[in-house]
Amino acid sequence: MTYIQKDFSHLKGLAGFSDALLDMHFTLYAGYVANTNALSEQMAQAAKGTPSFAELRRRFGWEFNGMRLHELYFGNLSKDSTSSSDAPLLVERLTKAFGSVAQWEEDFRACGAMRGIGWVVLAYDRESDTLFNTWINEHDLGHLAGAAPIVVMDVFEHAFITEYGLDRAAYMDAFIAGLDWRVCEERLTTAS
Repeated sequence: MTYIQKDFSHLKGLAGFSDALLDMHFTLYAGYVANTNALSEQMAQAAKGTPSFAELRRRFGWEFNGMRLHELYFGNLSKDSTSSSDAPLLVERLTKAFGSVAQWEEDFRACGAMRGIGWVVLAYDRESDTLFNTWINEHDLGHLAGAAPIVVMDVFEHAFITEYGLDRAAYMDAFIAGLDWRVCEERLTTAS
């Protein structure tokens, strides 16, 4: 299987994200796609049961998840203005799980403000029909089995430091303002 890099250049001009920052981030994403493909090829040729095969498999999770999480992240951003009113099902579910959209956002931002690098994800658990915010550490640690990502925010420094320095709160303001509620609604509809 060959993984194809997706084109997110339509995000250029997104308020709060300079084109230089986006270009750097797209280049980083391209590296995850290239490394996922390289590891796929190497695993196909590696002798099963060897230490090198095991290490290739372990590294594959890092690269593959880095690729997919970036696709989800870029995919839930838009230059077109959307609001929670564009996502009635998501608003209903957020209200059920958190009390209100504002309370969800407060909790989501609190997760994003935690020390460390990683991802903040609003996830949907099909089994319990519940939404919750979670932290994914280092691409490959913290994924919750069976949970579908609905909103994905990158909180590795590369996502914001060139624009905002250490001011994650300002970055999160730009992220929330650029959130494509329609895409998030579609993800929830597909997952449920």
